[in-house]
Amino acid sequence: MPSPRLIPAEPVLLAQEPDFLVVAKPPHLLSHPTRPDGERSLLGWLQEKFPGEFVALVNRLDRETSGTVLVARSPEAASKLGTMTMHREIHKYYLALVSGRVTEEHGVIEAPIGRLGISPENPIWLRRGVIPPDDPQGRKTDAAKTEYWRLAVGDKMSLLRLQAHTGRLHQLRVHLAHIGHPVIGDKIYGPDPLLYLKFIDEGWTEEHQRVLGLQRHALHAHELRFAWNGEERFFVAPLPEDMRQIASSGFRDSINFV
Repeated sequence: MPSPRLIPAEPVLLAQEPDFLVVAKPPHLLSHPTRPDGERSLLGWLQEKFPGEFVALVNRLDRETSGTVLVARSPEAASKLGTMTMHREIHKYYLALVSGRVTEEHGVIEAPIGRLGISPENPIWLRRGVIPPDDPQGRKTDAAKTEYWRLAVGDKMSLLRLQAHTGRLHQLRVHLAHIGHPVIGDKIYGPDPLLYLKFIDEGWTEEHQRVLGLQRHALHAHELRFAWNGEERFFVAPLPEDMRQIASSGFRDSINFV
């Protein structure tokens, strides 16, 4: 029998403005309901906290990704923030713990991303990867650009600050795996994608713990920046405890996370 999913912590309200909210989503919590089975979600939490009010998620995070989520409080704000998102006027920065020693202090990854498709080499339908534009299989790709800054480096891991200049599905995780530094704990893009299928069938096992070391991918939406009514706004979600623990054991020098 699969082991039960971890019970996520409560979201934290970082800012409450007339037009929008900023919430820190904990890991293991869905952003939006995926099926009517009663599983908790961030949207459900917001609807309970603000009953009868309009709330709409401007951005969503994967179940395992933690961090800042922007929430519109009116249809007008949702439309404006949606337009700003399309125009790349809402700037999001992530923190990631990745495998291996990243040698460059700063880098840019520009590599097209597309769905890999089921094959003997890829058993996961939703898995994506870097695919050349002249792919002989004719797979569709989208241009993708990721920028990173190295904040700390240890013997077996590095801490990166990331910005996705394009918004492709799984972009940060795909690009980091592409350069040989997958996100720690990543079941799909980490050392063995079969671990994802085993997790679906069996839940978290001793093998997962031994190979991955963390029950979710170590990716956190840390900062959110945008202009609103002529004023620059800046919001930060503190790093969750699980990533803090991994970081404290992986680096010689202590790191002061906001």
